[in-house]
Amino acid sequence: MDTSGILTAYQKGMNYTEAQADSISYYANFIDHAIEKVNYPKAKVLALRLHGYYYENKADYKRAIDYYLQTLDEAKKIGDIDHEINALTDLTVMYTEMKQPRKAKEVYLECVALYKQRGGDARSLVTAYINLAPLYNHLGLYDSALYFLQEGLHIGKPLEERGLEDLSNLYNNLGQTYYYLKDYDKSIVYFAGNYKHHLLKQGLNAKANLWFDVLNLADSYTQVGQLDSASKYATIALNLADELNSRGKQSDTYQILSKLAQRKGDYKKAYEYQSRWYELDTAIVNGETYKAIAELEEKYEARQRENEMLLLEGEISQQKFHTRIMLIASSSLLIVAIVAAMAFVLKRRVNQKLQATNDLVTRQNERLSELNYEKNSLISIVSHDLSTPFASIGMWTQLMQSDVSNLTIEQKKALSRIEQATAYGEKLIRHILDVEKVQTNQQKLQLENLDLRIFSESVIDTFQPAANRKNIRLHLECPEKSLYFLSDRQLLTRMVENLLSNAIKYTEQGKNVWMSVSEEKDAISIKVRDEGVGIEKEELPHLFSKYSKISSQPTNGEPSTGLGLSIVKRICEELNGKISCESSLGEGSIFTVVLKK
Repeated sequence: MDTSGILTAYQKGMNYTEAQADSISYYANFIDHAIEKVNYPKAKVLALRLHGYYYENKADYKRAIDYYLQTLDEAKKIGDIDHEINALTDLTVMYTEMKQPRKAKEVYLECVALYKQRGGDARSLVTAYINLAPLYNHLGLYDSALYFLQEGLHIGKPLEERGLEDLSNLYNNLGQTYYYLKDYDKSIVYFAGNYKHHLLKQGLNAKANLWFDVLNLADSYTQVGQLDSASKYATIALNLADELNSRGKQSDTYQILSKLAQRKGDYKKAYEYQSRWYELDTAIVNGETYKAIAELEEKYEARQRENEMLLLEGEISQQKFHTRIMLIASSSLLIVAIVAAMAFVLKRRVNQKLQATNDLVTRQNERLSELNYEKNSLISIVSHDLSTPFASIGMWTQLMQSDVSNLTIEQKKALSRIEQATAYGEKLIRHILDVEKVQTNQQKLQLENLDLRIFSESVIDTFQPAANRKNIRLHLECPEKSLYFLSDRQLLTRMVENLLSNAIKYTEQGKNVWMSVSEEKDAISIKVRDEGVGIEKEELPHLFSKYSKISSQPTNGEPSTGLGLSIVKRICEELNGKISCESSLGEGSIFTVVLKK
């Protein structure tokens, strides 16, 4: 066994798909056994990535993420930037699959920073821009997605003309972005071009690419009212999904078929397709939900066993203490023996009362634990089930808005209000669930060594479009040298984004918002300062309470649920930190977060 054998095994494993997942595991184990025999530092990185790829194809995203994080750490240890980039890209895919686009975007921005640090070639930058665009689409930042894709096209087109690059993924993402922008004619051009390109390919990967192409064409043709073309491509998509035996692809196809049947006026068929879509989608989500609940239950039982062990040790120590008292009493004078006996009787009575109190507290804790577990389970299930009615309302609203020629002005206004109310309801449910999940400590910390300079720049970039709409200038004050901090990237991002969002929301047009990061003796300080409307002094003590609202209003009529700062405070506490606010009415506010190292 030599280095070339390990590389061959790795390349073979990475070329397999979910249909040959067992072969991926075989090659990962093969490299594991070869590590001790061959002096090749990268072998462990390759084996860890193959293990992650195996679990990714098995749809076990939690274990896949665990292996990809190990891959990232190992690549950093040996200073291999290429494999750091690979691991960050894999993590981006996983967080996207788990519907965590903000986390995915933050991870991939770190990946792009590594590309630039390495002095990446043109092909690497094209790949980076292709992967970054869908993350901005998931966040609704379509203009940002289009900007990166056009940059990628500008760099990649000469490479494609020379046969050095396949830009089909870029064209697919351009089609998706134009679809979100409701420019369906342009989206059809890109999807159709990809369909012709992939028809010439062979193998399972080619079938999966074809499925994406025909599903996108079916959806786009439905939107423009070309229903015969939409039916043709939707049927092809369902056949390909069945051949690939993929529940996720079948679920997405039935969703498009339901929308198409509605446009045709065949509501019976639309209901059948929607029921099939919901059945498949619920099976996928509930499987992951119940697995997460089982893990929480196991952790709770482990904690209970640990408490029982501590109680037993305490009882043993108490018995030893009583024995020692009796031995001393038997060798003392009679009067001392009497006093000791009286003290013992008194202590025993106190212990009996204490034991009775402990038993009562234990029973109450058990009952509270049961109620807490039931609440946690309900939150996990409701997080999916509550979103389904809103999804249906949104789908029917989009269907009605696609053909408004027969509607009156009042009916059009009503449709617009329904759409706004649906979006607001979905946002409110997500915020409520976020607050309760943090309160029940359901979220396990995933600690990473973050470069706070790169982290801060990426957060500021995210809010630049929102600030530009109000002509607000964003400023970042950060040390020139790299500043590393061990923390949970997702929680830290959400906390800072909430503070920046509020600063922009409550600041008048044409003014300034600052974000600063600094290092103290044993902590990191993050400040967000604005020139906004400020807060009444009487309202400051209740500022971080759940569902509290202040008298100050957003400057451009933006909505507010009263949950954002409550979420910030709970995340801050979860990260072992403190948050404070200084504000005067009409003079702006300063929010300071101090996180201990």
